[in-house]
Amino acid sequence: GNAIKHYRNRRMSKRFALIGILIAVTFAWSACKGDEENIGEGVLEEHDKIIVLCDTFKFTSEIDSCDAIISQADSFLLGEIETDYGLLRASILTQLACPEGYSYPPDFTVDSVDSICLYMYYSSWMGDKNSPLAINAYMMDKNTFKYSGTYATDLNISDYCSRDSSILTNHRIVLASEKLDSVRNSDGKYIPMIRMKVNDDFTQYFASITSFTTQEEFHKKFKGLLLETSFGSSTMLNVSDIALAVYYRFGYKKAGKDTVVHDMKAFYANSEVRTVNHLYYQDKQEWVESLQKDSNSYNYIIAPAGVYTRLRFPIKRIANLIEENTVLKRPYVNKAAVRVAVENKPVSATNVSSREEWLSPANHMLLIREESMPRLFAFRELPTDTCALLSALVQGVDSAGNTIYYYNYDLSDFLTNELRRGTETGDTILNMLLVPVNVEESSSTTVSSVRQQQTMSATKIRSAKNGMQLELVYSGF
Repeated sequence: GNAIKHYRNRRMSKRFALIGILIAVTFAWSACKGDEENIGEGVLEEHDKIIVLCDTFKFTSEIDSCDAIISQADSFLLGEIETDYGLLRASILTQLACPEGYSYPPDFTVDSVDSICLYMYYSSWMGDKNSPLAINAYMMDKNTFKYSGTYATDLNISDYCSRDSSILTNHRIVLASEKLDSVRNSDGKYIPMIRMKVNDDFTQYFASITSFTTQEEFHKKFKGLLLETSFGSSTMLNVSDIALAVYYRFGYKKAGKDTVVHDMKAFYANSEVRTVNHLYYQDKQEWVESLQKDSNSYNYIIAPAGVYTRLRFPIKRIANLIEENTVLKRPYVNKAAVRVAVENKPVSATNVSSREEWLSPANHMLLIREESMPRLFAFRELPTDTCALLSALVQGVDSAGNTIYYYNYDLSDFLTNELRRGTETGDTILNMLLVPVNVEESSSTTVSSVRQQQTMSATKIRSAKNGMQLELVYSGF
């Protein structure tokens, strides 16, 4: 009985001791509750504390332009059109892919060719649907392209083509909205198409090329074509496909009788060869300077004019502040958010005739470190967190319920890398460009290709002085 009584007394003593500890913890919690951010600081050594801070930084923005962009498009502009950002003229120089290893029938001669036609398909158009456009075609009779070469949109056409004589029987006069030559695909979708018959001289020349062993040998004999417009200043076509079709006949004996067969062989401007868009903006310097006068309020990104907006971040000042606030600790940038507010609205129509709708904001905008841009596009690299950030155009709603559009970027990896480099050797200013791009995605929605946008767009954004800022969250461990 005494043993049981002693055991109960010990349990009661432990209970009273536990209650005392809980009361002490409760008082300590109450004392800290007034400043939740500092909970637990009393039991941490100074060098063990985790620092989390936030700041807002101002930066500057400005409009800049380059002479030309690298031509790597999957659709090409053809025509001439006057916009709010200058008059644009566009021509196409393209090689054609030969059917490697193909040979005509044994009895084939030049006289076996019935006709040769040049086909051009376009996915959309901008401008006046009732304004006539005259298309002409020439042989590239001087030089051709190297498949692995890099070509800018301001290349000198006279280096490749003399324009001595057209290969067409006549200029092809078209209206963007006409359906004279157009067809419907297997899904019943209307495909705008232009059919142009070539003249006898070109037919004789092209039919004499009967060797299709390799692309290189074929391009020595046929360097390519130049497509351009000779008049019409109100329409621009987005050309998606170009092909040259040779219609010919040959004979053979069937059941002891002579039989004539009609056949066709096509030569395509596909991914196996090079196609380059030549682009020329009239009075570009003047209208760019006019836009720059508006830089305090708005900036612009115009494609394919090569007009960009440069964002200038005070990288050294940011790095110094972070290091001062995280002294003796390893700093991290957790968030560095920039929202680029877009002032003009996108247009969903593929064929637009209203001048106000010709130039919508870009669907994708790349924010890229300025010195990295030539390399990324020349070598067809994909954007990385330390080189470039990609944003699709985002649709949202503001506090008043109005629809808004913007691009979102997080520069945290950029800034963390700058901290690793050190403020002594790092740059004072981080210059980044907003560049409109075309994006291709794989079946898993992973970005597989990013190229400078060669279709027409205009993006009007608020300038840094008109509300853009860098919202920064950083920490030290």
